[in-house]
Amino acid sequence: MKGIYLVTDQKACKGKSLESIVSDAVKAGVCCVQLREKNTDTRLFLKKAQDLSSILKPAGIPLIINDKVDIALAVKADGVHLGQSDMPYNHARKLMGPDAVIGLSVETWEDVQKAQDLDVDYLGVSPIFATPTKTDTKTPWDIAGLKKIRDYSHHPLVAIGGLDAANTEEVIKAGADAIAVVSAICSADNAFDATQQLVHIFEKTYIPQERP
Repeated sequence: MKGIYLVTDQKACKGKSLESIVSDAVKAGVCCVQLREKNTDTRLFLKKAQDLSSILKPAGIPLIINDKVDIALAVKADGVHLGQSDMPYNHARKLMGPDAVIGLSVETWEDVQKAQDLDVDYLGVSPIFATPTKTDTKTPWDIAGLKKIRDYSHHPLVAIGGLDAANTEEVIKAGADAIAVVSAICSADNAFDATQQLVHIFEKTYIPQERP
């Protein structure tokens, strides 16, 4: 997992359709899209997953479903992202299969240590900074916390939480392999331009690092 990772939030889209924002983000170079709509019922969530799949599959961009393994299986998504209170990783892996992308949020140092022996595809380091789009999380990791995880973990790291064009560079330099954003793209006046700016920052800054 490497690049700019879009996490959806219809409420942040300022009246624009989620599909149009995702389409613009794909054209501008996102590496991945996660469907995360916390307060959406199952049928509508399934419909959104199907709609996004029809945009992403032709473009070769992975669709990751937040939390809901059943929806991921139903739409043949590329993977799921799990929180600490979601289905345990080992169960999700059995259901999704060996080729699925499975990410796991880590909000405490204990979470990071427990994940070390799991063959998850990436860790979602959450949140880096305080953010209104993630209100149910622990104390922010900040740059020092991200560096600590990078020095310890052998997993790719996806940073999320309060990230935008102003702080993306320092987060990449601290060890993030991907930058996950919500409002920075969903709430932008121009999703294509906002994504392109983030992609440019990533491409000029990211240098692959040795894993512990």
